[in-house]
Amino acid sequence: MPRHTRETPRSFRIWMAANTIVVVGLAAWILSPAAKDPDSTQSRGNAAVAEENRRQAQKPAPTREEILAIPGLRFGISTPQAPWSSAEVGAAAKAAGADPTVVQYFVKWTQELRADSIPQTYKQGALPVISWEPWAGVKSGPNQTDYALSKIISGKFDDYITRFATSVRDQKWPVAIRLAHEMNGNWYPWSEKQSGNKPGEYAEMWRHVHGIFAAVGATNVIWVWSPNIIRPVPSVKLDPLYPGDAYVDWIGMVGYAVEESKAATVFEPTIAAVRKFSQKPLIITETAVEKGPHQLQWIADFFAWMNRRQDMVGFIWFNFSKEEGGTSDWRFTVHPPLAEAVRKGMAGVKLAAPPPH
Repeated sequence: MPRHTRETPRSFRIWMAANTIVVVGLAAWILSPAAKDPDSTQSRGNAAVAEENRRQAQKPAPTREEILAIPGLRFGISTPQAPWSSAEVGAAAKAAGADPTVVQYFVKWTQELRADSIPQTYKQGALPVISWEPWAGVKSGPNQTDYALSKIISGKFDDYITRFATSVRDQKWPVAIRLAHEMNGNWYPWSEKQSGNKPGEYAEMWRHVHGIFAAVGATNVIWVWSPNIIRPVPSVKLDPLYPGDAYVDWIGMVGYAVEESKAATVFEPTIAAVRKFSQKPLIITETAVEKGPHQLQWIADFFAWMNRRQDMVGFIWFNFSKEEGGTSDWRFTVHPPLAEAVRKGMAGVKLAAPPPH
């Protein structure tokens, strides 16, 4: 202490000590999680979610075959905060007049699987569809040589894939995995047009990843091979990109209506190309309709068209705004005329029951 500081009188020191005790106690009360209503509520809420997920995970899981055998059309939704936001899934259910039985969400190869996402999805009455993307994300662009198909094939990511597969296996519940979707485009690093990739490597990469899942016993996976519709890339053949029926359960399609008024215009050319090499069931893994005078007509036709196809097991609406990552505002939940059109469409199809949960 500096020399010029005077000693504090004893009576004043006693007064300060007493007040210090009071202040410390008050501070401890203020900083305690139990004393802060918003934080303690959030903490209790998180704990309740974790406990519910634990209970969900302990329930007898349905088999993969039971999930595949569910009849009817699966109504799916993909939202920015899925599967964690029950509010987003609930908004879709309210707008559509039906509960989604599929919830799709995205996992990059820089992320580990959060195994609790799976019981969280089943708790909402839906099958989880994980769009599993071998890249570092959109900010790194479509050319990411770190994730070249040859590197995946050669084993660079085997440790990561093995951890992911083991986590999927250990939580026991069936999971659909849409691996490296839209591979026929040129806008993702796993395209054979990007990252130094070569013809034939995509299918080889798929079989390599599938083999690791098989090796660890992750037999609870429904594999979804999902090209983009061929409209923007008509010269790219789908057959060479297909790993084979032994490695695929559902064939998906990504297709959005831009100016079309008929669903067949969007999807049928791709289905015709697929049917030349596989008869696997079809699921539309991303769809929506761009704003315009054709919107309501396309939605009505979309449901009628799906109802006519006996090989269609479901669809997933990509319910994102432009600010949330969509190339347009694809949401039907915030536009009453679109929601009404979807409700009417839903009423005219035989919807699948939710998976056992």
